[in-house]
Amino acid sequence: MLLRKAQAADRGDAARMLDLAHAAAQGPWRLPPRARAEALQQEARALALTGAPPRSVARTLGQAHDALAGAAPAVPATCTGPLCAGYSENRLMAQSAICHREAGQPQQAVTLLRQHLAEGAFATRDRAFFTAHLAGALAAAGQPDDAAATGLSALQLAAVPGFGQALGELRRTAGDLRPYARRPAVRELRQALTALPV
Repeated sequence: MLLRKAQAADRGDAARMLDLAHAAAQGPWRLPPRARAEALQQEARALALTGAPPRSVARTLGQAHDALAGAAPAVPATCTGPLCAGYSENRLMAQSAICHREAGQPQQAVTLLRQHLAEGAFATRDRAFFTAHLAGALAAAGQPDDAAATGLSALQLAAVPGFGQALGELRRTAGDLRPYARRPAVRELRQALTALPV
């Protein structure tokens, strides 16, 4: 429950996210390896959002990878299965990329997201979310045309089903692309987002 609350915390309330994720990872219980990996990854993201040094973020991500390495083979997630049983290497890597983006390392985020979006079997909601983060990382890396094109791809996945987290990231990216608003691809993304129902 602490982990899910940390994941639901807004990026604008990073201190709360950090407290919840740290409590989940370090509480007086022994989490299964996959659940511990996911909690540590969330803690790393919160550290990045609160301005922790990149080495602190990297150290916590390393602990997440160590925890996942000690897990039994992944099984399909079910309502009654083990906690975080479906948490995979590709998911951890994609979420690690988000941590790198938040820590001001967008090119590292771009590399990881491109690789693991190509390799991973993600549900449509997750693919939309991670693709939206890739668009944001590309924008932060100074690649506005690639960012806009990637953002449009994410929008195709997210618009009709109304995936709120992905759409929120796309709006954030559109804001980051404001200095490039006259570029055709950027203009197209911004217009497409504006046309969405509120």
